[in-house]
Amino acid sequence: MAKDKKHNTEIVTKPKWFDKDSVTIPMLQILKEDGSFHKDADMPEYDKELIVKIHDTMQFIRILDERMIAAQRQGRISFYLASRGEEAESVASAAALDAGDMIMGQYREQGALAYRGFTVEQFMNQLFSNEKDLGKGRQMPVHYGCADLNFMTISSPLGTQIPQATGYAFGQKMDKTGKCTICYFGEGAASEGDFHAALNMASVYKVPVIFFCRNNGYAISTPAEGEQYAGDGIAPRGIGYGMKTIRIDGNDVFAVLKATQEARRLAVEEDEPVLIEAMSYRMSGHSTSDDPTGYRTRDEESEWQAKDPLDRLQKWMMNEGWLDKDHVEEHHAEVKAKVLAALKESEKVPVPHIDELINDVYDQPTELLKEQLEELKEHIRKYPDAYSKTSGRMD
Repeated sequence: MAKDKKHNTEIVTKPKWFDKDSVTIPMLQILKEDGSFHKDADMPEYDKELIVKIHDTMQFIRILDERMIAAQRQGRISFYLASRGEEAESVASAAALDAGDMIMGQYREQGALAYRGFTVEQFMNQLFSNEKDLGKGRQMPVHYGCADLNFMTISSPLGTQIPQATGYAFGQKMDKTGKCTICYFGEGAASEGDFHAALNMASVYKVPVIFFCRNNGYAISTPAEGEQYAGDGIAPRGIGYGMKTIRIDGNDVFAVLKATQEARRLAVEEDEPVLIEAMSYRMSGHSTSDDPTGYRTRDEESEWQAKDPLDRLQKWMMNEGWLDKDHVEEHHAEVKAKVLAALKESEKVPVPHIDELINDVYDQPTELLKEQLEELKEHIRKYPDAYSKTSGRMD
């Protein structure tokens, strides 16, 4: 076989075309939908304590999502993004990481943050933008961040965290920290230019980053198949950029755990960037501003309901004797009570003082920022009826 040594490629004398059917990327599945393992599955590292924590965190997030959607409908918060049906992706992947690894999320990684130890009170303070919010009320709801838990603050602009993850991981490599960065995003964000720039740079510089794509079938209302891309999903793009790539069942806790454990080893021990494409489904609307009945059918939703990641894990745990209905019901009631109590307390907490708007931008607020703040205060004094109590205290 003749080869072009400069480009390390085979030489052929007749046209040889390749398309999406030339290579088919399989999907890793360890736990079947009926709650049993595939017999020949390569298992992740786990024990009862880990799986119980994953389960309880997933159940907490589902209850949090349900209660906060209800709170938004009642007008108590302005906006919410649920992760129903995708909890296994964020929680099980976070369980595979070291606590010192950096997490850069998009909109549905509250499970990863909860697994790290973010409290129900901290969730509520952020959602109500009160003075106890770590972000000082400056972000929309669900835009969490926590330096103590190595969870980078979420940004609204789509895909900005992807190149940031490459840069942060480059720093981890330079500093020889022995840590990595995981970056979550949806398949819609993979259409952004930032995605391509980030993957190319990560591969060229061999940085310890895990790109975790949640392919939930829709970019808001745009379906993946037929309208987002013509290729075989997102996974082939990783191969195109020369990085280790895997496709997994995102509703299978064990597949997510196994893939992320191996991805972290590759990233930290071999400086290999990794792309994981997790196949799942967004069972709720994109956000509380979205009505999914306008672009998908009840039959489609019912089909994916049967693949529910929490139900699937519960079936296996009950078969193993690691879980029973009493624990599920008691934990559900306990978590629901905690969420509702925290909700009631957090909405009573005052909003941040308006002066907080210009703090933390520079070491000391500049004269220009001070002038602009005074202009804002004067404007609010002039039109007090146009501003609610959530606009910031001026006392």
